[in-house]
Amino acid sequence: MGSTSHLEINHSRMLLARPEKVFKAFRDQNLLKKWWGPKGFTNTFHEFNFTEGGLWKYTMHGPNGMDFENQSKFVKITPNERLLIRHLEPDHVFTLEITMKIADEGYTRIGWSMVFETIEDYNEAKPFVKEANEQNLDRLENLISSM
Repeated sequence: MGSTSHLEINHSRMLLARPEKVFKAFRDQNLLKKWWGPKGFTNTFHEFNFTEGGLWKYTMHGPNGMDFENQSKFVKITPNERLLIRHLEPDHVFTLEITMKIADEGYTRIGWSMVFETIEDYNEAKPFVKEANEQNLDRLENLISSM
């Protein structure tokens, strides 16, 4: 299989929490609703089957009043270590890999890697997704610090 580096967007962050706490922010849909998405977004979850092969259907409500329907599938779940999520529709087909690695003194390094299916999806998402992902990680970090 060839390199996908030309289709990837990567982020990482050190979080002051153990991997178990970070994983809980993904596993618990009531927590996930609070932080998922860029700054100012809220979520309505229609289906959240947090099992391998399970579907996650949700609407992201933007601060400008626009709604964004989403459907994803949980491909791989390794508790406290890794999530592999396939974003299916309606736009920007990609795979999101989230890794959680223990670091020094109670920190977790979270990795956030998106690999887009096509160069067209990558080019369309690239201008906004880098900042949006950083805002998403900011919101995760704020939630974890309040848990």
